[in-house]
Amino acid sequence: MAMQKIGDHTTTANSATGANTEQLKEDLRHLSQTVEELLHASAEDSRESMKEARARAQSRLEATRARLSAQGDRLAASARESADCADRYVHDNPWTSVGIGAAAGVVIGMLLGRR
Repeated sequence: MAMQKIGDHTTTANSATGANTEQLKEDLRHLSQTVEELLHASAEDSRESMKEARARAQSRLEATRARLSAQGDRLAASARESADCADRYVHDNPWTSVGIGAAAGVVIGMLLGRR
């Protein structure tokens, strides 16, 4: 049963990560557009347009940093949760875990032995 729980969690995490990746791409696209606007405004050297473009770039940069930080925190929490789930599974099923580890060792040993 614990294996099913791990699988369900992974599927949910993958869909959430996909949505976060799309949001991150959108944030970076907006940030790059703002930087381009800032470059164009600096070419015109209009003081008012420079201040406005600089303010927009600053606010978008801060928003992107906040989202990146939040996503990093979510990923760390997800990794901790997955590690805890795996730890519980190993403690609940020690012999199964030993068998899985031994089988993986045999397969890796055979693959490395062929080289």
